[in-house]
Amino acid sequence: MANISMTEVSLMCHPQSDSGGIAAIDVTATLGQGGEIKLVYRVTGALEALKIADPAIPDRADGLWKNTCFELFVENFEDKSYLEYNFAPSGQWAAYQFSGYRVGMAQLEARAPIVSVAQSVHVLTVSVTLYVPDTAPDVDLWVGISAVVATKSGEISYWALAHPAGSPDFHHKDCFALKLEARSGA
Repeated sequence: MANISMTEVSLMCHPQSDSGGIAAIDVTATLGQGGEIKLVYRVTGALEALKIADPAIPDRADGLWKNTCFELFVENFEDKSYLEYNFAPSGQWAAYQFSGYRVGMAQLEARAPIVSVAQSVHVLTVSVTLYVPDTAPDVDLWVGISAVVATKSGEISYWALAHPAGSPDFHHKDCFALKLEARSGA
């Protein structure tokens, strides 16, 4: 049986982006028994300036990046394929698979993630539990954790664990900067 592996990280605002009044985005990532991934995104700052979609039916939706949304990329080192998940504070989500860098995009047949949201004056917390297809509980995962933060004034900032040189690009290999380690136990 696998033990739980938990990591806490802070996302960095892309140098070409204005932070939009956000002081920090911290994330707790957990690879649990059975291969599920749990993410808790905590956004701290001037939340009143953000463009956050109203609560909606928690269903699959495209274009979530047009408002504030949170993302997870999961890489398969066996080949060049990877998965992309998007989660909105509205409860909506998206899941895609790619055969290579920005190519072969298709809807990922995936179990719907569980998305919950809590908000206070200065902290927005988005919690997500998802199950990555075909992931055994004893497999390490390389992931990219990121966020798109949209303001009511139309500005967008891009946050990630790591950024490649140049324009923001969450699909770039440099963004897959966190290893969630599977740990075997008795």
